[in-house]
Amino acid sequence: MVSDLRATELKVANLGAIALQEDILATAKRIVIKIGSSLLVHPDGCPNSAWLLTVAADIAKLRRRGRDVIIISSGAVALGAKKLGLRSRESLTASQACAAVGQINLAGLWTETLQSQQIIAAQMLLTLDDLEERRRYLNISSTLEKLIQTGAIPVINENDSVATEEIRYGDNDRLAARVAQACNADCIILLSDVDGLYDRNPSDPSAKILRNIRTIDNIILDVAQGAVSDVGSGGMASKIEAAATAMSSGIDMIIASGKKDYPLCAIQNGEPHSLFHKQEGDADKGQKKWLNGRLRAQGTLFIDEGAAQALTNGASLLAIGVKGYDKDFTRGDVVEIIDPNGTLLARGLSEYDARDIDIIMGKNKDEIAQILPYTPRSALVHRNHMVML
Repeated sequence: MVSDLRATELKVANLGAIALQEDILATAKRIVIKIGSSLLVHPDGCPNSAWLLTVAADIAKLRRRGRDVIIISSGAVALGAKKLGLRSRESLTASQACAAVGQINLAGLWTETLQSQQIIAAQMLLTLDDLEERRRYLNISSTLEKLIQTGAIPVINENDSVATEEIRYGDNDRLAARVAQACNADCIILLSDVDGLYDRNPSDPSAKILRNIRTIDNIILDVAQGAVSDVGSGGMASKIEAAATAMSSGIDMIIASGKKDYPLCAIQNGEPHSLFHKQEGDADKGQKKWLNGRLRAQGTLFIDEGAAQALTNGASLLAIGVKGYDKDFTRGDVVEIIDPNGTLLARGLSEYDARDIDIIMGKNKDEIAQILPYTPRSALVHRNHMVML
């Protein structure tokens, strides 16, 4: 637990910012909402269906205001444990079996819940490894984008029936941060059993909620380690880890209570919550940070002046603007993009193998459709998977 002196310093610094807390939901275009097992499933193993209907109503309001929503939902293991009569934490195998049964129920629950608002639910099961491997990362990002374009809401959970490390630590906070990177989100909301991060154990009558956090420092880490939460085994510490990932990727994150009906409206109406502010001056979105920080280039694309200007203006790289390439790279590999002056202009993930680029470069979309044996992708390097240098 943080010392009284350091806690006092933290509270004083935070109190001046309370009145300045922003309504992030009024400005965020794309929002990832994470819901934990203790909110979604009652202690007896039955789903909290009535509460979920209020969440669906909140989501429908956000969509009517032009917001994109992605849901990260725990609950499969808890629902499966009820069905099988098992104690899910007795072994990894028991947890995996519970997840295999419970995921069907969880998907059905979300389908019915979102249908109440005439919203189509789509299921995606991921592990953290899926977001670390380049090809799978591209596929996940593309699928999420297409689902959002069609009006469906992706409902994502860890693939707990095959996961190992993830299932032992038992929460989706880190996954929410990685998905937010992959889908170019502006904000993450972690609905919890507490209404934010406190300067000490929330059961202490003198505890104060920290409304605005702009830096994850040792004081915040000390507070998180001493916090108590009933959500998963990761608790507040895993939420702070997710916040650090989000903030450094240009994504705001909120921890708020889910123990009330219409929890998203409650945030907008001023109910207490903790807002972790994205790092100021960080223009790159999450997946671009991942791209720029983790990968080496496997190939090179040489582009014309028109393409260079388009990229500078924020466009994707199309085949028609490519004049040559170097090295035998494959889809998902990092390529460097060189302008006509020989200057390194950008780095991005290639949507095509080099052998395909060899036959489609310099051609427009209609020509490409006649050449390739499969439906062509919209760009050689999409702007969402490109960082300007």
